[in-house]
Amino acid sequence: MRKTKWFVSAIATLVVAVIIAGCGQPAKPAEPAKPAEPAKPAETGDIKIGLVVPMTGDVATFGTSMKQGADMAVKQVNDKGGVLGKKLVLRVEDDKNQPTETAAAVQKMISQDKVAVIIGSAASKCTLAGAPIANSNKIPMVTPTSTNEKVTQIGEYAFRVCFIDPFQGDVMAKFAVDNLKKKTAACLFDVSNDYTKGLAEAFKASFEKMGGKVVEYQTYNVGDQDFKPQLTKIKSKDPEVLFLPDYYNTVGLIAKQAREIGIKSVFLGGDGWDSAELTKIGDKAIEGGFFSNHYSPDAKNPESVAFREEYEKTYKGTPDSFAALAYDAIMITVDAIGRAGKTDGAAIKDALSQTKNFKAVSGNITIDPATRNPIKSAVVLKVMDGKFAFEALVNP
Repeated sequence: MRKTKWFVSAIATLVVAVIIAGCGQPAKPAEPAKPAEPAKPAETGDIKIGLVVPMTGDVATFGTSMKQGADMAVKQVNDKGGVLGKKLVLRVEDDKNQPTETAAAVQKMISQDKVAVIIGSAASKCTLAGAPIANSNKIPMVTPTSTNEKVTQIGEYAFRVCFIDPFQGDVMAKFAVDNLKKKTAACLFDVSNDYTKGLAEAFKASFEKMGGKVVEYQTYNVGDQDFKPQLTKIKSKDPEVLFLPDYYNTVGLIAKQAREIGIKSVFLGGDGWDSAELTKIGDKAIEGGFFSNHYSPDAKNPESVAFREEYEKTYKGTPDSFAALAYDAIMITVDAIGRAGKTDGAAIKDALSQTKNFKAVSGNITIDPATRNPIKSAVVLKVMDGKFAFEALVNP
């Protein structure tokens, strides 16, 4: 009996010792985990900026240009010592020009990458999906090229460096009446796309207000390839100008089909035309067309000249407005961070709202603090010999 008691007591003592050893051992390695906290890199090193753009998908050339412009801006800032004594790091996500992808990318950049600011996206439909997430998390989101007026209405953390759709519609209506001396027009646009719909509505309203007449107002849906039914109706009215406010890939197809059935109207459009692919797809059919844009490579202001020279040296090509606006978005953001003196979202937001007469590549920019839209001019470019030539400057 004594041996049994002794044996049980020994076993109990051994179990207690094992438990104590087992419970106490992991406590020591747990302490060094502090350096891995997510906030540390932002506090002690780099300032992370997110870039959400369509690197693949139907408008991949937009994303490529935007990334090149942003990369160049980040390099120039870092070469000069960064901002607030810290280097910039660009975190890039491909949204494929799909709103659901944009929303996921913005959420990842905020929750995982811990970015201070997000730049993007290209298309308004995508920015409209991502901006509410950034706004609710109090992270400023600056779109270089989303022109739908609803984008900055999302909230006080949503900004842009491009002009808005109504302004583009007004610009091209005014150009048609004042510069081209035209009195009749037709519109053909994607009714499912807020961007194309917004431009068409603004163009029609302005053109008719200035005494012109829109004789046909035709629509199609995203993904359509055959536009001849709508174009046949337009041809019967023989408009002097045909407003095509879509992206380059669709506009090129429409232009070819329009010329094939004998339409002789002058083609007009918006900034979605701005891609070298436009003339590859549209070929001779798009020659002589005009479109509104945010930037011309022919601009002579010092910032634009320096930008073009560096871009051509780096990428062996001529910059388009998507590259220029992405560059401007980064530079305006860096300026705001410098004035804010910290990377707190609210402080950057306030500084962005106070941007005045910033000398950007796309022209001097002042941010309207009430709307968070820029006050700036627009240019009209002409498609000529397969390239885009400066035609006119239109002020706000």
